[in-house]
Amino acid sequence: MDIVDPPRRSKMMSGIKGKNTRPELLVRKFLHAQGYRYRLHRKELPGKPDIVLPKLKVCIFVHGCFWHQHEACKYATIPKTRPEFWETKFRENKDRDKKASDALCRLGWTVLIVWECELKGRAQGLSRLLDALKEASRN
Repeated sequence: MDIVDPPRRSKMMSGIKGKNTRPELLVRKFLHAQGYRYRLHRKELPGKPDIVLPKLKVCIFVHGCFWHQHEACKYATIPKTRPEFWETKFRENKDRDKKASDALCRLGWTVLIVWECELKGRAQGLSRLLDALKEASRN
């Protein structure tokens, strides 16, 4: 049973953004500080990647662990209210992510995924991203 009433829950869920989220802004700030220049949400690319580095031919998706169901992550929970709806929603999100990633790879792009939990209070996600970008620039 939900602890808030349906109108309040609806208002809370409608306030969740899909672009310019806090994790995405953190990654963008980090990349800019490292000297990388990028484009945002390129509509002509499959999946409209969050961050695109055209010179390196790299697309970066910043995924929320809840919405994209990060494997073995404490934030990837399934709500107890309407679990069938949520399982379908998460499965469709993951399928859409896979299709976009596969399409980008077929077009010659390198796809990197940064998970929200990797950015919480530790720099391992950003250092992993930096290593992957250095590798991409060598190729």
